[in-house]
Amino acid sequence: MTAITPPDAHLIDDEHNPELIKAKIISETARINWLELQKFYAAGAVITVSAALDLVDVAFAFSRDDKTRVADWLAAGTVGRTSEQQAQLWFDEKAELWAVVISPWVLVQHKPTHGLN
Repeated sequence: MTAITPPDAHLIDDEHNPELIKAKIISETARINWLELQKFYAAGAVITVSAALDLVDVAFAFSRDDKTRVADWLAAGTVGRTSEQQAQLWFDEKAELWAVVISPWVLVQHKPTHGLN
C-alpha cells in the first residue's frame, strides 16, 4: 500500500538533497500567459522575480524558507509582490512569463524570448 503525501512533502523528505529539490523546481517551472495568473494576483499570491536573478535559485530559497536571502532580495527590490503597474503592463501586453509555484506563492519572472525559436 502506498502512502498518500501532501504536494510539498518532497520538500521535507528531500531536505538533505538540495539538488533533488532544485531538479523538482525546474521540472515544475513553465511559461504561462499573465492572463492565466489573474486570480493568483488578485489573491495577493504573485511574487515578481527580477530578470537579473535565477528563478530556480529564488524558488529554492523560498522552498527552504531562507529568510536571510529572501530579506536581502526584498530589500534590494529584486523580489517582491507584483505591483499594480506591472500587472497592468503585463495584462496589456498579454505577456508570457516564467512561473513556478512554491506554495502559497506563485513566483513569476519576465524574460522575453524575442528572436528565439
